[in-house]
Formats: sequence, structure tokens, C-alpha cells
Amino acid sequence: MAIFIWAGITSFFLTVFSGVAVIPLLKRVKAGQPILKYVKMHEGKSGTPTMGGLFFILPVSAVFFIFNGFNSRIATVSVAVGLFYMLVGFLDDFLKIKLKHNEGLKPYQKIIFQTAIALLAGVFAFINGLSVIYLPFVKKTVDIGFYIVFAVAFIFIAMTNSVNLTDGLDGLCGGVSVVYCVFIAAIIGLERNFTFQFLKVDEYEGLFLLVFALIGGILGFLLFNTPKAKVFMGDTGSLALGGLLGAISAFSGNILFVPILGFAFAWSALSVIIQVLHYKRTKRRVFLMAPFHHHLQMKGHTETQISFYYSVFTVITGAVAVIFYL
Repeated sequence: MAIFIWAGITSFFLTVFSGVAVIPLLKRVKAGQPILKYVKMHEGKSGTPTMGGLFFILPVSAVFFIFNGFNSRIATVSVAVGLFYMLVGFLDDFLKIKLKHNEGLKPYQKIIFQTAIALLAGVFAFINGLSVIYLPFVKKTVDIGFYIVFAVAFIFIAMTNSVNLTDGLDGLCGGVSVVYCVFIAAIIGLERNFTFQFLKVDEYEGLFLLVFALIGGILGFLLFNTPKAKVFMGDTGSLALGGLLGAISAFSGNILFVPILGFAFAWSALSVIIQVLHYKRTKRRVFLMAPFHHHLQMKGHTETQISFYYSVFTVITGAVAVIFYL
């Protein structure tokens, strides 16, 4: 356990040092976040540096390889997936800054990149026999064989976009992600020691170490991202974060826990879908603004309060998942 804790601590401080060094550089090159004109509450945030994902995803990846090397193939591929998604997000953020508006990659371009990575991850899962999934609440497993390719691809696309949509308030996405990491670590630990074990010991240890490094990295990033944020993670961070959380969950056989532990993420996406579909049908809105966290903000709740609500709700769903896992 000591090595996992040290990985988290190292990741935390490396992220903090990176943030201190990188944020002034981002300001110098005017890598500011363009703000949507209709989000009036965020007008004062225009110009805040983005691409903050660079200085916590890269340290997390470095710490993982320093402490684990290439001993865990599954965790190594998880890091690679996160880095590939980070590159897609970086390209999107770069174009936003260069073009000075809130649209970088075209939606179809982004989904093509996301789908390609997701399908490759699904193929990796199938080839390496990672098609066994745990069924929440019934304490059984099922091997879905080749269908794992599509299950993994769906989860990756859903997770990356949901995390991206949740990254709309200071500290919100990072706070929820830390709680998610704590509970997925607990589930992986239970899987390793008490329930069903279908991975080798070094694979579990690799995933566990990656989760601890990720927790440390996100906490380090939150020092700069809590209200009032000095930097945003941008698509560079949110897509990478969604990819990492999806990979850790899917490759450990816990793909069905993603919508439970990550319900706060899922709700961000669902609130947008509900809003769009209802408006197209009735020309009326269900929420004052979507995603739902903007609705709460327009109702008068502060960003700190909303982040707290989402994190507490994730604690509740996480606790339910772990209790029924036992």
C-alpha cells in the first residue's frame, strides 16, 4: 500500500510544480478560454488559461511509469488511451484559441477521433480476454465475448463526452472525478481480494497505482481550478480524464459500474439530451440552461455549492455500489 500512497503524493506535488510553471506560460502565449456569449455568469472568466489538463495528465502518466514501468499491460494501455484522448482535446483547445471562438474541432471530427480510439480499446479488451463483466447488485459475472468491443467503445464515447460536459464550473469535474477514483479503487480492491479475480495480481496493482496517481494529480490540479479558477482543464484534460476513468473501469471488468459511480457525469449528458429533444418537440425548455449545473447556477447556487452537491451525490452512489458489491 505504501507505494500507492507515494505514487499519489508524488503525482500531487509534480502536478503542483507543473501548474506553477505552466500557468504563467499559458498566460504569456494568451491561451485563454473563449466563453460562450449566452453564458452570462461566466463573462468574467474570459481569457482564463485553458489546456490545464496538460499539467496533471502528463505528471500522472510519468508517475505511473516511474513507479510501475511496463509491468501492467492493462494499466499501460489505459494510460495510452488517456494520452490519445488528451491529444484530441489538445487539438480542440488549440483551434479554439487560434480561431478565438468556442468551437475547435467540428463535432463530426471530434466523434471520429473519439470513436477510433474507443474501438481500438474495445479490440484490445477482446483480444486480451477482458470480456468478463461484473453484474452490479446480483454478484455474478458474465462473459460477453466479442460484444465487449462495442460495450467498451460505447462506454468510452459516453464517458469522455459526459466528463467533458461536466467540466463547466470551477472545481466541478475534478471534484467528482476524485470521488469516482476513490470508489473505483475500492471496487477493484474488493475484486482483487474478496469477490472474483480474473486478472493477474500485477495487473490489479498496476490499475490501483494508476488510480492513486490520478487522485494525486487531480487534487494538485484542483488547487488551481477551485473558485476562482486560475486555469481550466479544457478538453485537453476532460477528454483524457474520461478516457482514463473509462479504461480503468472497463478493463477491470467493472464496466456496468460506470453509470452508477459516474451518474453525475451521466446526468450532465442526459440533461442536455432531454433539453434538446424537448425543445425540438415543444419549443420549450425543461431547464433554464443545460447541462444541469448551469440550471442550478441560474437558480442562484454558487459554483462551490454545486460542486459540493455533485461530489456528495457521487459519494452516495459510490457507497451504494460498494455496499452491494460486498
